[in-house]
Amino acid sequence: MQTVRWGIIGCGDVTEVKSGPAFQKVANSQLVAVMRRDAEKARDYAQRHRVSKWYNNAQELIQDPNVDAVYVATPPNSHADYVLQVAAAGKPVYVEKPMALTHAQCQKMIAACQQAQVPLFVAYYRRCLPAFLKVKELIASGTVGEVRFVNIRLYQPSKQGLDKENLPWRVRPEVSGGGLFFDLASHQLDFLDYILCPIVSASGQVANQMGLYTAEDIVTGQFRFQTGALGSGVWCFNVAKAQQTDCIEIVGSLGKITFPSFSNAPVVLETAKGLKKFTLPPPAHVQQPLIQTIVNELTGQGKSPSTGISAARTAWVMDQIAGRKQKSEE
Repeated sequence: MQTVRWGIIGCGDVTEVKSGPAFQKVANSQLVAVMRRDAEKARDYAQRHRVSKWYNNAQELIQDPNVDAVYVATPPNSHADYVLQVAAAGKPVYVEKPMALTHAQCQKMIAACQQAQVPLFVAYYRRCLPAFLKVKELIASGTVGEVRFVNIRLYQPSKQGLDKENLPWRVRPEVSGGGLFFDLASHQLDFLDYILCPIVSASGQVANQMGLYTAEDIVTGQFRFQTGALGSGVWCFNVAKAQQTDCIEIVGSLGKITFPSFSNAPVVLETAKGLKKFTLPPPAHVQQPLIQTIVNELTGQGKSPSTGISAARTAWVMDQIAGRKQKSEE
């Protein structure tokens, strides 16, 4: 392919700014078709984003001969089915995160794409954002020495006033795979996999302390990296607003790095030489750098850092922390 012509399945909120416009802006890429089950919303999206075709049937988009590759941007409970359909059509697929409801589903998706000999990419876009690449650079250059341990702290206020009959999909386990832990911690754990190495063992505890929905609203975890470095995390979604926290701390033999996952606060480096801060804001369309690497791979000009295989490792870690070791792919 000289130019990758994309189709989107599920042109909802995440595609409005984070990803959708990027397909038109990266080199050698075009967004040519979108799909949403609500035909009027699909048509409206296509008109606003200047996309030539719209569908309300996923198979019609997948089988469109003018669509070279497909981006699946639906909630996680439909990722596996759509990826299998795209693979069966012999087309590359880029799927939102979390990759699927469970690690077992991820394995089925990988196997289908391998059998069809098509690449599978996953939207862990922090692997390509400037602030996160600075953290990677500091680790790789040995600035903090050998990594000893990692500590993740993510505390958010509870979502009061939710309609229990119409809950957001992110706190409905049958749709998202779990609660906000599965939506947010997946980004953090995936990035640590990228800059350090795979996590080889993990465990944790979960609880629902507020009873606002059935999913867990607090998770604690501990894990070990392949290198022997250790990690821990607390993800709590029921604190007071004043306790809101977003911090990953990486401590090494020569210093430490602290940085946020979901804000534009600076990356902070502390060593014997003193303290340095790096402020590197994200681009307007946060998925654009990752999408560029995917297009580069599809056009034979490079490799993308976020694949189905790497994303499945993150799904495995989340399953372990949440105590879902025996849960089936269903």
